[in-house]
Amino acid sequence: MPLSNSLYNEIMRTYEKKQLDNQYRLQKRYEEIYRELPQIKDLENQISSLSLQKAKAYLDGDEDALNTLHKNLHLISMKKKEILSNAGYPDDYLSLQYTCKDCQDRGYIHNKKCHCFKQAEIELLYANSNLRDVLEQENFDSLRWDLHSDSEVDKVTNRSPKESFKIAVDNCQDFVTHFPQDFRNLFIFGDTGTGKTFLTHCIAKELIDRSFSVVYVTASDLFDILAKKMFEKKEDEHHIYDCDLLIIDDLGTELSNSFTNSQLFVCINERLLNKKPTIISTNLSLEEIKHNYSERVFSRVSSNYTLLRLTGEDIRIKKKLLK
Repeated sequence: MPLSNSLYNEIMRTYEKKQLDNQYRLQKRYEEIYRELPQIKDLENQISSLSLQKAKAYLDGDEDALNTLHKNLHLISMKKKEILSNAGYPDDYLSLQYTCKDCQDRGYIHNKKCHCFKQAEIELLYANSNLRDVLEQENFDSLRWDLHSDSEVDKVTNRSPKESFKIAVDNCQDFVTHFPQDFRNLFIFGDTGTGKTFLTHCIAKELIDRSFSVVYVTASDLFDILAKKMFEKKEDEHHIYDCDLLIIDDLGTELSNSFTNSQLFVCINERLLNKKPTIISTNLSLEEIKHNYSERVFSRVSSNYTLLRLTGEDIRIKKKLLK
């Protein structure tokens, strides 16, 4: 998946800076060597003189001029390395030094992204997701089944909390596996502390590690961003509308009013129209979504999102008790 233009340009600017820094450091090394080893500068002058001389000879018809030039330049290069080595310098001290030798700080190798570009891409995506630290702890590898009861049965789903959680995990893993070819949206709802936010973190980590852009926001932060975009005419620096995956956490905790209701619909609807997946997590029931927001929001969610209901005790309390 390509990065947005702004994120791509941000990475390419870092490569441009690296290239300028490389040139600057090389210039400083030359100045140092010219001071400490003036014979090197004499050899550099010889190179310039020879190049002009052989170029003139070649234009005058001497077809062997270029071969002679290459031999002479090789001898001078070997002499420079010898002088540098004898003075305690690396023999490549007067060559450009790269942060990444594979792509020579260009970011690409034969029109393909270098491994260093891919790593920079992932780092930038993590930084823009607001999830860098938490994803080190909350991911599919840290799943704990023992925190979910298998004895209680939910009256709505007729499943135990562990069964509901397993169904949700399977759906989340399937969401990741087929992303983005299979356009899907998830609506994860249910009791407090049952793993809703945890599952969104699991998905976010998997997708960011595959270089997809993921934006995670709480509902209150989302509406702050949208308000600034509308009333202060600020650009959407968080890429709410065009990121690969938008995660809206804790829907229902924001101060609800006509603005939030309308903007939630606009956000959900626009991403649906552009086939940009969205995940919503909330403690609200479907009936509360319908009552608190609007029939339009309820309709979009109920008909376009996979509904995953989690039940049971607060596993965050269980974790603390087990420590």
